[in-house]
Amino acid sequence: MEPTYTADAEAYREKVQAFLAEKLPPNWNGTGALEGEALTEFVTEWRKTLYEANYLAPGWPQEYGGAGLSATEQVILAEEFTRAGVPGGGPNDPFGIQMLGNTLLMWGTDEQKSHYLPRILSGEDTWCQGYSEPDAGSDLGNVGLKAELDGDEWVLNGQKIWTSAGHLADHIFTLARTDPDSPKHKGISFLLVPMDQPGIEVRPIKMISGDSEFNEVFYTDARCAKGDVVGGVNNGWGVAMSLLGFERGEAAATGPIRYQGEFDRLVELAREHGVADDPIIRQRLAWCYSKVQIMKYLGQRTLTQFLAGHHPGPDGAISKLYWSEYHTQVTELAVDILGADALFAEGRPPSSAFQTDDPGAPNSSASWVGTFLNARAGTIYAGSSQIQRNIIGEMILGLPKEPRV
Repeated sequence: MEPTYTADAEAYREKVQAFLAEKLPPNWNGTGALEGEALTEFVTEWRKTLYEANYLAPGWPQEYGGAGLSATEQVILAEEFTRAGVPGGGPNDPFGIQMLGNTLLMWGTDEQKSHYLPRILSGEDTWCQGYSEPDAGSDLGNVGLKAELDGDEWVLNGQKIWTSAGHLADHIFTLARTDPDSPKHKGISFLLVPMDQPGIEVRPIKMISGDSEFNEVFYTDARCAKGDVVGGVNNGWGVAMSLLGFERGEAAATGPIRYQGEFDRLVELAREHGVADDPIIRQRLAWCYSKVQIMKYLGQRTLTQFLAGHHPGPDGAISKLYWSEYHTQVTELAVDILGADALFAEGRPPSSAFQTDDPGAPNSSASWVGTFLNARAGTIYAGSSQIQRNIIGEMILGLPKEPRV
């Protein structure tokens, strides 16, 4: 099953394809063909190109620096960028644009939108997400970071953990407990906190792959302005859930394309290692193929809702659970195909610790082994698989809540 678009939509697709043909280098093979400094330089320059073309936040209103595109046009843009193997922005833009920016458009005051949205797009402000804590990961309602009002400022004390790209950011949107006497979901506020201050310390966390894309963030009398509360004081839970919907829902357009590309590369890997005709390997490849096709159907369902104006909600847990569990299996098959070659990873490693390697990536053992290791974290970050199952059961299927200890 493939999506069907109107003639006007296909005309817009041709416009996007012409933009890519004009702006990308000759013989472009995707960011997977780049590594190291060359990759960093391309992403930096490509972000500037997107900013100048109003393609960084295509769905935002034009008054805030967006392109004001329709839902259909946004989907087409995401599809064509993914097929071309180019990112939709820089490494922190998923936090600043996709998560915080869309949340501000829904919950922010006029002053907050006017101040922060243009700065997010220009790159003047770079954001990360401050949700999880050592005692409040999957149980996010157990947030313990304290925020106390001191005149015109909030004073924050506590810790966040698993802060992706926190070492690259100068701002953090964070959940803090502003009313310790209220029930745990009722006393939380969503605060916008500058990180370039003495009260903020960022410590990297070494991952199993050797990378350090996650961090711990410590708040010691850190401060933010009284007015930098999104959605109202003690109303942070609703704001946080909206943001998670944006985080999980947007991948519907691009996820299936990336996983199809990864599967095609896996089939080629099997051919290169002479096991493409092995009946067990073929059976496992067929299983992976079927899962990617189902992922397309799930994505199409989400896109249909998106095009109808449905805001992301708890149904985002379905696709998150699906791709993260699938990815552990497909990367395990890749390592089995590599055999002894997986013991000594060579070649270009994956450029990111999240989801698939970049489009156009070579079939190096380092790429597949690195992605295999990162896939294990995919069942935990952005909400563990156990929590996703609870969300699906309780909030979508209407099943009784899990008994609390």
